[in-house]
Amino acid sequence: MSTPAVNNAPAPAKATQDFRSQIGHISRQSGSYFAGTLFTTGLGYVFKIYVARVLGPEDLGIYALGVTLIGFLGIFNTLGLAQSAVRFVASYKAGGKYRELHALIWQGAGLLVIANVIVAVLLLTFGRFAAVRFYHTPALVPYLPLFALMMLLAIISSFYGKVLAGYRDIKVRTWIVNFIGSPLNMLLAVVLISIGFGLRGYITAQIVGSLLVCIMLLIAVRQFTPEAARFSAQPFSSPPKEVWQFSAAMLGIGLLEFLVSQVDKVALGFYLGAKAVGVYSVAAALVVYVPLVLSSINQIFAPTIADLHTRGEIALLNRLFQSLTKWALGMTLPLATVVIVFAHPLMRIFGPGFENGWPILVIGTAGQLVNCGVGSVGYLLLMSGHEKQLIKVQASMAILMVVASFVLVPVMGVVGAAVAAAVTNVGMNILNLFVVKKTLGISPYNRGYLRLILPTGAMLAAVIVLNRFSFVFVHDWLAVGVTLVAAYCVFTAIALGTSLDADDRLIATAVWSRIRGTFIHSGASA
Repeated sequence: MSTPAVNNAPAPAKATQDFRSQIGHISRQSGSYFAGTLFTTGLGYVFKIYVARVLGPEDLGIYALGVTLIGFLGIFNTLGLAQSAVRFVASYKAGGKYRELHALIWQGAGLLVIANVIVAVLLLTFGRFAAVRFYHTPALVPYLPLFALMMLLAIISSFYGKVLAGYRDIKVRTWIVNFIGSPLNMLLAVVLISIGFGLRGYITAQIVGSLLVCIMLLIAVRQFTPEAARFSAQPFSSPPKEVWQFSAAMLGIGLLEFLVSQVDKVALGFYLGAKAVGVYSVAAALVVYVPLVLSSINQIFAPTIADLHTRGEIALLNRLFQSLTKWALGMTLPLATVVIVFAHPLMRIFGPGFENGWPILVIGTAGQLVNCGVGSVGYLLLMSGHEKQLIKVQASMAILMVVASFVLVPVMGVVGAAVAAAVTNVGMNILNLFVVKKTLGISPYNRGYLRLILPTGAMLAAVIVLNRFSFVFVHDWLAVGVTLVAAYCVFTAIALGTSLDADDRLIATAVWSRIRGTFIHSGASA
């Protein structure tokens, strides 16, 4: 009877080893992205408070409306090449297809410049009509040339950032974009705004920052590119057909993503004007920070999905899916709880003109909790060859978003826009979850989720108590900060003591090793 046990032992042992290996890789790469994003988020939050208080809802609304214009045009002038770079740069480099790699990186960028010049001309020609007749905001017109230039630089920076992702190096991109580009952009904006340039200075700072980031990304890409594929005077050759086929699919997905993410602001601009858009855009920007942990995981889990699915290791993929989703939800719950409970003082920090936007925070954060609760379902479909099912879900939800926005905004104002966005977000994630279950046969849920009940309940009680006595802290920002730290301390302490299964302990060990290694390295460097 002992023989079968011996024969069966290697299978679970190997599965655990594979799980540990994948978790280690994900924690290393996503940790770098998370650190950069966390740095930018913290700095950016303070910066947003400054900008909101100095510029006010009206100017921020004008800026947000301009972003919707270039965002819509950006669907088409990207040519879908940025997402193609993630997939094909690694493939061409590994296969030694340097001619194709050269065409994608350099000729592809040249085509992007030409396309953006054409689109910029269209923006300057027809943008006045959109600003005056559709948005009823003539004040937007003088800023259109700046938005056109910002659009061009953003597209090129995005493309070369994706090329670095294709080379499987997130760290360099994170340093350039998060640790160098973002602080430089904010510093320059503060200087220009403080000397009286206002909104024009805010936009100019982003243009200068994007230009510098673009140059640094270009230098980094050249260093990572094999000698045979570096920039040269080779005869012009368009990126291969397979690139354009994939890019066409990405264009469709980009259009649907625009409808889902921007049509609420478009409806607000059409019915209520720039001031309402300004209040809404500040609250929506805070909501974007809620799924920070899930976004960091997705950066490296996406290629992992493709790799495991290609090799047919569905059991390991499901195991990772369950554990990472549980961790994404658990590490988001304290932040989401504080945002919901302290929604009113959070918006009050930005100034009295933004205070009435607090319901947007509550509604949007609830929608993002569902997003974190279902995990990386969209990437599971996209990276496993089921992009058609993903497009179907996005198309149906885009229709819902458009209808809901233009029906609810005239009746409920900014709250209607928030409801439309949250319902669409929840619907899309739930539908994607069902499609993942049907096509891949995997689900993020197991009995381990029940272990989140105790730490969540204790954390919620602590947040409610601190909210009731928040007057003790005098300042809103101090009350929110102390409560956020307390929420994570309570949740983490109880979760570590009562809520970890074997896989959770492997993840906790990997994360702790990453944190300890960072501090040891920093200490050695000092």
